Amino acid sequence: MAHRRPRGTPVQPRTPGRPTEDERLLESVEEAQELGKDAWRIFRIMGEFVEGFEALSELGPAVSIFGSARVGEDDPEYQACVEMARVLGEAGLAIITGGGPGMMEAANRGARAAGTISVGCNIELPFEQGTNPYVDDALYFRYFFVRKTMFVKYAQAFVIFPGGFGTMDELFESLTLIQTGKVYDFPVVLMGTDYWDGLWEWVRDTMLAEGKISQEDLDLVLLTDDPEEARDHIVDSMCWPGGRPGGSSRGDEVVSGADG
Repeated sequence: MAHRRPRGTPVQPRTPGRPTEDERLLESVEEAQELGKDAWRIFRIMGEFVEGFEALSELGPAVSIFGSARVGEDDPEYQACVEMARVLGEAGLAIITGGGPGMMEAANRGARAAGTISVGCNIELPFEQGTNPYVDDALYFRYFFVRKTMFVKYAQAFVIFPGGFGTMDELFESLTLIQTGKVYDFPVVLMGTDYWDGLWEWVRDTMLAEGKISQEDLDLVLLTDDPEEARDHIVDSMCWPGGRPGGSSRGDEVVSGADG
């Protein structure tokens, strides 16, 4: 089940040689006895969803921020992420991250500086990953797909800094959810034009040129290096549950960030 943890404490270390719950779930099933064990895992998965929903249901407007875990605080990208989270927090938005090091830490640090809610949704990995000290509300998940649901369901926008495969996964999953009408009024910002330009050029010159996507799909994303431009884009595009702080609401519908 998803567990809330005190600020700054590490997630539970994995027992050496013991597979993670995701590994067990994705193992091929060769015996009827193992099939039965898979069926019982449904209850553990259900428990993670329930605890995650209960923990975050009253969070309010929030932005999920993603990026590499392999970046130190002396990196300019780290500092840019701190500033991005700070200006979003000062605009009245909570910050959600994966709760670990690198850009996750930077985003939680910026949230702390702004005095907004700083959430970390950590995950069981084959190696121990501590929860960074700037997380105020820490959750621990065993299943990636449950954790990813929390990132989308309780955020009204994504900000994505340079990162690796996990960051790419979050980017393209969010675009797929928007493209297929699963989420609405959900801005996606790519921070760091030097990093993202090559990918976006390929998307435009190959995927778009061959008709695999439409121009409207490309328009879903803002590429920028300016935290204030990103903040303004998010604030102007998203639907504010209960109305935008200090301004008018874009509508009465509350957008949860996920269907259902």
